[in-house]
Amino acid sequence: MTPRARHLGDAALAALAPASWGTTYVTTTTLLPPDRPLLAATLRALPAGLVLLALTRRLPKGAWWWRSAVLGMLNFGAFFPLIFFAAYRLPGGVAATIGSVQPLVVALLSLLVLRVRPARAVLLAAIAGTGGVALLTLTAEARLDPLGIAAMLTATSLMATAIVLAKKWGRHESPLALTGWQLTAGGLAIAPLTLAVEGVPPAFTGENLLGFGYLGLVGTAVAYVLWFRGIDRLAPTSVSLLGLTNPLVATIAGLTILGQTLTLGQATGFTIALAALVAGQVLARKPAPPAPETEAEPRLTAA
Repeated sequence: MTPRARHLGDAALAALAPASWGTTYVTTTTLLPPDRPLLAATLRALPAGLVLLALTRRLPKGAWWWRSAVLGMLNFGAFFPLIFFAAYRLPGGVAATIGSVQPLVVALLSLLVLRVRPARAVLLAAIAGTGGVALLTLTAEARLDPLGIAAMLTATSLMATAIVLAKKWGRHESPLALTGWQLTAGGLAIAPLTLAVEGVPPAFTGENLLGFGYLGLVGTAVAYVLWFRGIDRLAPTSVSLLGLTNPLVATIAGLTILGQTLTLGQATGFTIALAALVAGQVLARKPAPPAPETEAEPRLTAA
């Protein structure tokens, strides 16, 4: 397999993660208990992390104790509550547009932290992607809640920082183990706050359990294993451009599940965002070589 073909294959696998996250908004609004962002974040992160820990049976070593804690807070402990808070307060289109600026934040941080200058074509694709998502998702009726916007901007910046730090630190373990450590660290950080602020509902409905199960297993355990694998093998800005899959899938979910329709302008935005997503991978300057695998690394399919 050529390096380019390997790069596109790795990108396709990593894109499955934001594709599954594209269903988070519709799952949150239709299946989860209302107005409980901390509970949603805890039950999405902690059970999934414990399952992966049980599968890998590995603990961090050396510096990876504090690195896992830092990445766990950036990716889950702080990111998840902010995302659910924004989902409860913002229309999906506004949240998606704010989230689509992440590749530009990653490009800036890559320059400052990694001393890596993203290819101009990839930067142009990132700008076009943000414009396409704005056309696709923003409407005249969209309400701009200041707290929701602040939460989404902060969440986007935290995840961008986590991508760059993960690239800087590399890895010495499998994506399964790394994901399990971070999910558990983030979930344990949120759990006490959840109990103190929101508590636990007296009962969960069947729909609630279905929503939490889907987000925890598919949208978190499996998705983040693929996402961290992609961070390890792809350039930072290229992997962050795959996040455009999120609003595209969210739009498709809205069309099929919520019965929404697209205007001509939205259809144009969808096409632009999709083209930017593809161009960001095809025009990437050079695929990043994969890190060497450890002998005892569990297979990815174990997720």
